[in-house]
Amino acid sequence: MEDSKVLLDEETLFNVTQIFKALGDPTRVQILHLLQDREYSVNEIARTLVFNQTTVSHQLRLLKNLRLVKSRREGTSIFYTQDDNHVLELLTQAIRHTKHH
Repeated sequence: MEDSKVLLDEETLFNVTQIFKALGDPTRVQILHLLQDREYSVNEIARTLVFNQTTVSHQLRLLKNLRLVKSRREGTSIFYTQDDNHVLELLTQAIRHTKHH
């Protein structure tokens, strides 16, 4: 076996662990799960998930930095949607796995 298939480069290793860290937080999992179907404003996310708006904003900023969500501004509101189908598929698979075991 080639070494390139055994060892991950540092950037890949870092990025993969950051994704799993993001998925390791219940608040972020709830937000990502919510954003699978449509876009939501920060207020809608906070109201739907019964979270503090500051908490939601903080988590969205982290998810945006990881490119797991994207945003668009409409007037004074910012709307968020998912931005990584691969990570959302991981999340969906984990949810399915948990519900069936």
